[in-house]
Amino acid sequence: MKVKQILKLIYQPYKWVVVVPFMLAITVVLGLVCIATGAVFTQDAANVTAVLWSRLSCAIVPVRVVLTGKKNLTPQNAYVVVANHQSMVDIPVIHGFMGLHIKWVMKQELRNIPIFGTACHYLGCIFIDRSHRDAAIRSIHQARKLLSPRASVLFFAEGTRSRDGQVRPFKKGAFVFARETGLPILPVTIKNSYQLLPPDSLDLVPGKVEIIVHRPVYVMANDPDRMDAVIASVRATIAAPLQQ
Repeated sequence: MKVKQILKLIYQPYKWVVVVPFMLAITVVLGLVCIATGAVFTQDAANVTAVLWSRLSCAIVPVRVVLTGKKNLTPQNAYVVVANHQSMVDIPVIHGFMGLHIKWVMKQELRNIPIFGTACHYLGCIFIDRSHRDAAIRSIHQARKLLSPRASVLFFAEGTRSRDGQVRPFKKGAFVFARETGLPILPVTIKNSYQLLPPDSLDLVPGKVEIIVHRPVYVMANDPDRMDAVIASVRATIAAPLQQ
């Protein structure tokens, strides 16, 4: 038996006895704190709770996060963050370690999860009906008016998690939103999260995840014909580090 397989077997009792109960507990406790903070103060104040949840989640697994390309972002600025999506690990990694006030675009069914859905509402997350593209875009635009000037909206441009670790074709929603709001696209590569927690699995293991922040890209409102070229270029930028 390989060393990696032995370590994985050893980790299983810790995962079920420590990690899972801890994650459930902090989700309930910090979710309630997030709701109270968002209701009394602001989305930016509630974001502190979400960052704490993210960092505690990574610490207990543990997930070591390495951030490269930080010079390509300014924490006080707002962006349309476009990232690949390999695993549920992506969520705490991105929210906890990029230093941005991130608002997630998520399917509306998640709003119905007790505590979690309400906490996401007060955090400023954007719920959409993914089965109706036009309605989804309207929801994003309406929500943007309620967000703070520091809010960055994150899109997993593939629309769902990759089932093989490869970057799937990108949808246009993030790019249309960036063009119409004038916000820059911030391409982000998430590397190695697939190995820590594959999609449709509870096979969690500890390890390192790398976040690679690329240079911002502007989608010019007066040049709509270049949209496909911009999408292809951003996708290539995000995918390139995964081939190394």
